[in-house]
Amino acid sequence: MIRKITRKNLEKFLAKYATSEKVLDLGSGGSSYDRFFPNRVTVDIDPDRKPDIVADARSLPFKDGEFDFVLCTEMLEHVKNPFEVESEIRRVTVIGGTLVLTTRFLFPLHDTPHDYWRFTKYGLRNLFKEWEIIELVDETESFSAIAAILQRLQFQTILKANKVSKLIILVFIVVFDRINWLIKKEYGDIKRNKIETNIMSTGYYIVCKKR
Repeated sequence: MIRKITRKNLEKFLAKYATSEKVLDLGSGGSSYDRFFPNRVTVDIDPDRKPDIVADARSLPFKDGEFDFVLCTEMLEHVKNPFEVESEIRRVTVIGGTLVLTTRFLFPLHDTPHDYWRFTKYGLRNLFKEWEIIELVDETESFSAIAAILQRLQFQTILKANKVSKLIILVFIVVFDRINWLIKKEYGDIKRNKIETNIMSTGYYIVCKKR
């Protein structure tokens, strides 16, 4: 099985923001980002994941402005009220502090039944409108999004003639992940009036500063 398409992109992005300062890793979920953020305070709602602190992201046990850096990877789609979570992240982040957050757009159901939301880049801009947005990055290009979804189907399904079927799908994964160059222009509407980039992406990476 080839490496997860989304994972390699995520790790490349996180490496840009690696720091040795104290980091609140919110919704850590057992993630292993120590090589990027060795001084993490991990928080998760699930005690089985063995975080440093068990807490709900809507009610964090920290003082106002306690953290200079907050990391939140692949969690936002799993909370019932992302607006409450954004507000709480803003509360515990110092003015001028950094938030690095990643979340899903086009992606299969995962970690069910606690999978509630999908976010467009415009939805994220609205959610984080109180922040200064430094960077908002598409996780994949459009054809690579199809490749990543096919890859997740391999992970999350049992197919008829399973080994043969998965080999066929693997070929499609490899092909789709390598043909983004075929796209000349993309549009955000069916009449092709509004030029867009990457109308299909598995998710987004956003970096914000607290105002």
